[in-house]
Amino acid sequence: MSNKPIFVILADDDESDRMNFREALEEGKLKTTVVSVNDGVELMEYLLREDSQLPTILFLDLNMPRKNGIECLLEIRKSERLREMVVAIYSTSSSEKDIEHTFNSGANVYIKKPNNFTKLKSVLNEIVMYVNLYREPPFNMANFLLKI
Repeated sequence: MSNKPIFVILADDDESDRMNFREALEEGKLKTTVVSVNDGVELMEYLLREDSQLPTILFLDLNMPRKNGIECLLEIRKSERLREMVVAIYSTSSSEKDIEHTFNSGANVYIKKPNNFTKLKSVLNEIVMYVNLYREPPFNMANFLLKI
């Protein structure tokens, strides 16, 4: 196994969510490098630069200003360079409509933001540890929503 850190990008407009996310990964079992962006416009500007390092996994909030998570997801899946990226929707929404829409739009996994730090550490550690499982088909709704 490589000692190279797992490269993670978080796109989330909530500063406290970004801080908690970063702290949870730092306390996790795996070595990670985290880059966070404040909204979808900033995310896509980063990802579309030819010299940008693509993440092992992208955590994408749905409700962001300027460009929301669905708009980013659709743009990612249309891009030759980005379409194979693992995208985890990371949202406060537990709406069946949101879950189904993101699944149909090509997200790899859906995570409802946990309501406490211990659960957050657990879910992030699990996703990052098993990121390659979310990369390969078959994709189905039964295992799309990660429950902790």
